[in-house]
Parts: sequence; C-alpha cells; structure tokens
Amino acid sequence: MAPSRDLVRRAAVGAAVTGGTVTALGALSSISAAVYVARRALTPDKQKPADTQIHAVDESSLTLGLTPDTAAPGRYGLWLDDAQGHCRVGDVIEVDEEAGRVRRELLGLDHGRLAPGFARWNQYYFGSAPDRSLGLPTRHVEILTELGPTPAWVVEAEFPTTRWAILVHGRGARREECLRAVTPLRESGLNVLIPSYRNDIGAPRGPDGRYNLGLSEWRDIEDAALYAVQEGARELVLVGWSMGGAIVLQTLDRSWLTGHVSHVVLDAPVIDWNDVLAFHAREHGVPAPVGTLSRSLMGKRWARRLVGVHDAVDVAKTNWVARADELRHRILLIHSLDDEFVPVGPSEQLAEARPDLVWFEPWETARHCKEWNTDPERWESAVREFVSS
Repeated sequence: MAPSRDLVRRAAVGAAVTGGTVTALGALSSISAAVYVARRALTPDKQKPADTQIHAVDESSLTLGLTPDTAAPGRYGLWLDDAQGHCRVGDVIEVDEEAGRVRRELLGLDHGRLAPGFARWNQYYFGSAPDRSLGLPTRHVEILTELGPTPAWVVEAEFPTTRWAILVHGRGARREECLRAVTPLRESGLNVLIPSYRNDIGAPRGPDGRYNLGLSEWRDIEDAALYAVQEGARELVLVGWSMGGAIVLQTLDRSWLTGHVSHVVLDAPVIDWNDVLAFHAREHGVPAPVGTLSRSLMGKRWARRLVGVHDAVDVAKTNWVARADELRHRILLIHSLDDEFVPVGPSEQLAEARPDLVWFEPWETARHCKEWNTDPERWESAVREFVSS
C-alpha cells in the first residue's frame, strides 16, 4: 500500500510548505509528490518479493531469518520456488537475536521443494485452492462481471442449503487469504463462494488498472452475490479482510442485493481510508500537507489523469465512522489492537457508535489480518456463534 521511505522522501523534496500549510496553488514539486503518493497507494503490486531467508531445514523445523513476521506467534506459510511450492510453519521454538535467526515448527510441506534459500512469507497459512489445502470438494467456476469472467471457488456445505457466504480478500492479497474462514462457515451450514475481483491476477483488469479502494470493486462482489442467488441463495453472509472489508461495506451501501444479506464479518477492515492513508504517509515520512493533498487529488474529477484513475476515488465515501448511522446489517468486527498496517482506532469508534449492530472482538499481539493465525479456535468459534445467531 505504501511507497518506500526513500522514494517518497525524494519525491517530496522541495515541496513548498510554509508554516505547515501548502500554498493555495501549491508548488509543482508538492503536486508531483502528492501525485506520486496517490498513484502508489492505488497501484497493484504485481511482483511479490522473496522476503524470507531459509537458513536450515530438518524433519520437524526450519530456521529463518529474523523479522517481525517470522518471529510472530501463530501458524503461517511459506511460498517456495516463486510460489510453485508451499509449506506450513507453526510455533516459534527459539529465537537467536544475535544471529538474527528464528527456528519454527515445520507442520508440513504441501508441494514443491523445501531447502535453504529464499522464500516468500504467507500470512494466510494456506497456499492452494480449497480442495488441495482443506481437502474439501471444490468447484472452480467463473463469475460474469461487467469487465468479463473472473475465477472463483465454490465449497458447498455438507447438506443442501440456501445460505451462502461470500468471502472477499484484501488489497494485494490472494483468494487463499479467505480459506481460514471456510471450515467454520461450512460447518455452520453455508455454501462458501470465494471470488476474484478486478485487477487480481487471473481476473479482468479494471478500466484504469488501479485499485479504487472498494469504490468500484464492490460491483464485482455484487456480481458474485448475483451468482449465488442464481444458484439458489436466499440469504447471504459477507466476509471481508482489510480492503475486502471496505469492499463489503460499499456493497452493503450500493448493491440492489443488499436485502439478501443477513450477517457481515469484517477482519481488520478498512473502516476509513483517510485514516489508513494518513497513517502510512506518516510512517513513510511524507510531509502532512503532501499526504493531505494526495488524498484530495484522488477524489477530484479534474485530477483523474494526474492520479491515473478512470473515476474519482473519494475517500470520504469510505469513512464509516462518519456514516455509522447508515449501517443496517449486523457486523462481527474482528481487529487486533496491535495491527501495524490498518490502525484499530476507526474499528473501535464504529463499534462505539453502533453497539446495536456491531459485535467487536478485539485481539492482542496479532499483526494485520493475522488474528486467526494466533488463535484459530477463538476466531472460528466467534464466527460460528455469530453466523448461527
């Protein structure tokens, strides 16, 4: 989501800031920096780096380079050989801070070759389609959207049902992010649909090839909901992670199918994009006026060419703390107090504003969207209880 610190600082060098405010017209350098920040926030990352070093492997453990992710408690995965292979790792066994290494349990090699070298950390734990990761019968289907067909997985409940759950992954994530919810939802008697949406790998490209922070992606989720209804769904449960939560909230607001929705589950959701983008700007040393200008440019019709978007991206429409009185659906809101990527503040504020609709489940320790990883039993129990209510 956020540009590198060095690039942003170089882009912002020379920004005309006087007394903490940008002048009325703004200096060219300030506008250039703001445009760069806006484009960076909205541009999908096509290449995922190998960010984890494997130092040693044995039958029951592997030793990794020490990072905040590799030292985090819980269950995770590693993509191997450019995502052609995958393994699952468990609890931390020991940490050697002096050597910069951590040893973790090896829970299984799903496919590929596990050897010293570089891999990519997988926060989802699962690394393949549901039939391969969960051993559950899975239909690989296509959903027709306004941009063309997009791939999806369908995992049916054990017995026939008219209840369907639609699972929506986050920004830059993959459909595998959603697999953590399949078992509790299926065991609660729901068919599970996991769609792609525009700009995903294997899905149609949006008109501008950029993320719209949920303001256009919701239409693909509406098409997924229509697919479920055409397959016999009479009740829908929407589940979203991170930006997937923002997409779900826009779907509830704008879709003609919202009347079919009975329950909503949000995990580390973006409740207010302005808050998230401002947080990342601060974290990466972007001067506050430049960050503010970047968010303003996203929403201006005249600035669409500058930002590179087909439609203006008005972040004010994503502020569900300010729009709390518009909500009409029951929401289970799961969010870690220690989330380092999407601050928990707006989730807490939304829960305070709408205690009649929002059931807030705060976590501790878990990093962004990793609540399940640190305590899967609690996460699955909360979801089962909520969707069964």
